[in-house]
Amino acid sequence: MWEDIHAAIPLGFILSFMVGPVFFVLLETSAIKGFRAALVFDLGVILADVVFITIAYFSSYQLLENLSNQPGLYVFGGVILLVYGITIFFKQGSGRTSDLPINAKTKRSDYLSLFVKGFLLNFINIGVLVFWLGVIIIVGPSLDNEPNRIRVFFSTMLLAYFVTDLFKILLAKQLKKKLTGKRIRLIKKGIAIILIVCGVVLIIKGFIPKDRFNLEKRIENIAQ
Repeated sequence: MWEDIHAAIPLGFILSFMVGPVFFVLLETSAIKGFRAALVFDLGVILADVVFITIAYFSSYQLLENLSNQPGLYVFGGVILLVYGITIFFKQGSGRTSDLPINAKTKRSDYLSLFVKGFLLNFINIGVLVFWLGVIIIVGPSLDNEPNRIRVFFSTMLLAYFVTDLFKILLAKQLKKKLTGKRIRLIKKGIAIILIVCGVVLIIKGFIPKDRFNLEKRIENIAQ
């Protein structure tokens, strides 16, 4: 069991630094809204990961094959990210910099929306599901496909991921004192551009020919 835990910790650390929309939105939330807001957002992200891991565990190869036959799911997720990014980008294009709440406290009613935002932002990215499918397929046999070992492995991986995120949140929070309305608007536009790019990438994946969209082969290459 200890070997499984030791193997899971580095993977959780690496997962925390995988660059994507969640990575940047987490840092933005911490820098602008504070530690608690970012923490709630991150819990929503982790819940989406738990859902994906559960789906991957009970479906694995069959779901992997379905994803390769239905790349339209990538297009669907990509369009949502694209629209969301465009909305944020143009929303920051109007108004005065002085109108932006630099040090405003997050209301209790906002925490639920942050939690849901973290969950949905992670959940609509079908690439995250593919990632967990790959991990299940690669790691499962080395754990003898024993449910208890698999639970320990993924629980440890997510815990390492969460702890690493806490340090990222604390570091990003230190930037709050240096933020001005203009800088906040630039950060939000930057996040919007990243969301747009991620959305376009997912849409392009949806139009890649099936012979190039071979997920099993890609996962085998990762394992080598």
